[in-house]
Amino acid sequence: MSLQTTKSPSTPEPIVFPASQNFEGIDGPWSTFTLQIGTPAQTVNVFVSTAGYQIWAVAPQGCNSSDPTSCTRARGGIFDRNLSSTWSPNVPSPNKSDIFSLGLESNLGYTAKGQFGFDTVALGWQGSGGPILDHQIVAGIADPNFYLGAFGLSPRPSNFTNFSNPVPSYLSSLKTQGLIPSLSWAYTAGNQYRLNKVLGSLVLGGFDASRFVPNNLTILFNQQDIRDLTVNILQISMVSKDGSQRSNLLSDGIPALIDSTIPSIYLPLDVCKRFEDAFGIEWNESVQGYLVNDTLHESLRTLDPSVKFTISNSLATNSPSVDINLPYAAFDLVAEPPLMRNKSRYFPLMRATNESQYTLGRTFLQEAYLIADYERQNFSISQCSWVENAPQDIIALYSPSVNMTAESTRQLSRGAIAGITIGSVTAASVLIFVVYFFVFRTRLGNKKSDVGAATDSSDSLPAAELEIKEMTPEIEGTPTHGNEIDGHAVYGEIDGHALHGSELPDTHPAGQELDGSVSHEMEGSFAWPQELGTNSRAANELPGCIAASELVSSGKVSGS
Repeated sequence: MSLQTTKSPSTPEPIVFPASQNFEGIDGPWSTFTLQIGTPAQTVNVFVSTAGYQIWAVAPQGCNSSDPTSCTRARGGIFDRNLSSTWSPNVPSPNKSDIFSLGLESNLGYTAKGQFGFDTVALGWQGSGGPILDHQIVAGIADPNFYLGAFGLSPRPSNFTNFSNPVPSYLSSLKTQGLIPSLSWAYTAGNQYRLNKVLGSLVLGGFDASRFVPNNLTILFNQQDIRDLTVNILQISMVSKDGSQRSNLLSDGIPALIDSTIPSIYLPLDVCKRFEDAFGIEWNESVQGYLVNDTLHESLRTLDPSVKFTISNSLATNSPSVDINLPYAAFDLVAEPPLMRNKSRYFPLMRATNESQYTLGRTFLQEAYLIADYERQNFSISQCSWVENAPQDIIALYSPSVNMTAESTRQLSRGAIAGITIGSVTAASVLIFVVYFFVFRTRLGNKKSDVGAATDSSDSLPAAELEIKEMTPEIEGTPTHGNEIDGHAVYGEIDGHALHGSELPDTHPAGQELDGSVSHEMEGSFAWPQELGTNSRAANELPGCIAASELVSSGKVSGS
């Protein structure tokens, strides 16, 4: 990736957004990040969404009287807009609703909604020194399909009326206010199986050179804006640790979107069949997913196979490429209640029904480092580096318009990083301790055109059943009447407790339902999505080649 690291004396430095120190979620668990929302600040832990462009936080209706007492902590904390003096509801016009479709992962069947408004949002723990921005888009969610909230990284603006009034994203606001050097970021999800747990890493306006192995591959953004981070997978192969077993898992190259919003990897049926043969996993029709029992788990631990994804910027022969290797541990995930009745291991692979669903989810980003540069419209993907106790090496990415007067490469010392320190250690450690025991998460998730080329435990866990879903950026369609904030939830009945969404009251005279989801009984356990949709989303061009996403209101408030 061609990285512009020159600067002028007045250019701001990157923001290092440290992980929360917790691994959470009901389908991982995964490294989360902390936000402070509202006045006084309310703390929530969320996942990073590389496809998202808004901030979501679980609303009080996300945990009701029928949920376990641990629900609030399991969902990363609750944001109650009624307790914030700076909350401003998003009502585009009189008698209109502030509830809109979330839109992300609609190609995978997600139809959840959120209650949108504006509030103050700070990155990191209180007192940590992170940036604090006023009047940022926040959506209160309750649908269990998105079990934790999300921090969207895309600078794509939102629009609640039409495309003439775009509302900027958090990343765009940071750049506009001169707090980061460019519209760029770098992210890796972290994992629990290396170096006694490795936290996720997120840098806004630059990257951490200590976290990846450099390569010369640069990939242009996909022409379809909502699938900008699309790569071409030239090859997928498996090899056991001793080299005695080898398998070619992909016969022809395919494009795939990198999307951390979801946990799973979505691949064509024939590729999934090859995974089945290589790993001994079996597709469970009832739950529409791959479950791993204790016997198979121990066998795979002994075999210790690794999977290599060969990634390129083109499907053409001899295209430049980079290999991303994932050990079996990256696929050894656990689903927990309320996703299913008992803890159960699963293999995070999903059968895609068409090209729009080919996705490399959060599982992939446990071993891959992603750098996205929206001002140059390109990105890079690299193998993570695993050097224990390696010091941060934060490098800024500067805008193309920056005056080239300084050194060609600038490496920041730790003291110079305009990042978020883990300040207020005493107060933060108490909160960390409380949240630590609640390691849960959201669910398992998921074009054949070239991406434009550029320059060069052995714990014994019974098998159960899981559920899957995901998100992606654009929100469109026709208004939904009845102001329902459903998520088309597909959770099955768990011990007689159906995981429906909860009622989410509106700011207007009539309340609005945050449910409407259909629950399916799945062998007393949990369910994967019944169907994966194929909704297409057209990109809409705005200045800077970033498309605004139109959010469709749920209609007028009852009685209006």
